[in-house]
Amino acid sequence: MGLFDIFKRSKAEDSDDSKHDKNVARLGRMAANKNAQAYDRLEAIQSLCTIATADSAAALLKRFSFYIEPSITDQEEKEIAFRGIIAAGPAAVEPIREFCMKAESFTWPMKMLEELLDEEAFVDELLVLLERFDTDYSKNQEPKLQIIAELEGKKRDDVRVAVERFLDDFDERVRFHTVATLFSQEDRTSVTALMRALISEESVRIKNRIAEGMLAREWVCPAELSNDIMNALPTGYALREGIVRKN
Repeated sequence: MGLFDIFKRSKAEDSDDSKHDKNVARLGRMAANKNAQAYDRLEAIQSLCTIATADSAAALLKRFSFYIEPSITDQEEKEIAFRGIIAAGPAAVEPIREFCMKAESFTWPMKMLEELLDEEAFVDELLVLLERFDTDYSKNQEPKLQIIAELEGKKRDDVRVAVERFLDDFDERVRFHTVATLFSQEDRTSVTALMRALISEESVRIKNRIAEGMLAREWVCPAELSNDIMNALPTGYALREGIVRKN
């Protein structure tokens, strides 16, 4: 093969790449168009699913940024897009990470990551995502809430450490799920943090959740907090010999 042939082949390959990129971009615009005809949008989604690359996964992820009526159509389109993203395999992970930077909900991205990664790697991704959030008020608390709820039952010390700070979160729902996730760790190390949360907590359901968790596990409370704990326990609970009991 001569130099001229190599040059022609290189130009042809560049042209093919350019056509591919333009095709993905065109399909992506249609898939992300909330106001498009449903059949046009679905056709674009299905076409992107057959490509199965990082670019097509990124284009399909845009479909998860809006909701349409009827709900059955919305769900169907998202299920198809989900399968198309999973078909891209490990190449889809980075686009999912990038999507999470702006996503208002992590429900679908977490499902994707769980499907693509083993459990340890999945938990690692959740912890990286959780690092972005603080305990202050924000307009949209859903992503943080969804991550903490998803971490329930994932028994790792770094999960406990990462979640514990959200006992002081502004949002009552976040605090509630934080308590549940910490108890699911079955780690006594969290007792002091949980008891301090009980003492400062105003939500009755969170106080009850903490008391129930301590009652079930019979963990010994810090002696230096005994008086404050007794005063903070909800109706029906008492502290005897450092252990939460029923009255």
